[in-house]
Amino acid sequence: MNDFYQSTRGCWTVFTNFLCSRKGTLLCAEMILCLVILIWFSLSTPAYSSLSVVEMILAEIFFVIYMCDLASKIQYWSWIDFFRTLIAATLYLITSIVVLVEGGNRSIIIAGVLGLIAVFLFGYDAFITYPSR
Repeated sequence: MNDFYQSTRGCWTVFTNFLCSRKGTLLCAEMILCLVILIWFSLSTPAYSSLSVVEMILAEIFFVIYMCDLASKIQYWSWIDFFRTLIAATLYLITSIVVLVEGGNRSIIIAGVLGLIAVFLFGYDAFITYPSR
């Protein structure tokens, strides 16, 4: 029982330490923002929900990979993460523009504005992730 407690405590320490880092905070913010956008899109029209679902799942997977320090063991990882964030920013920009131009009820407008906020969040993540090599 003591070993289980120690390993659980160690996992929690690793999680909180990574969450306090800049990359951990960005990934957590991406997950939360994608969830909020998913909720607003689901209230208005589920047609645009798939982007938020995919990006939220990818952010969760990348969070675990970074937290477990697997990113340092994968070749070209910084390029993979850079393209993930760049593609996410581009897709959110296109989706948000389409949603805001179409107009509609209040919930779809809110989802479009949150999508534009996601563009800046993913764009900033792409900016800091860009490999210098």
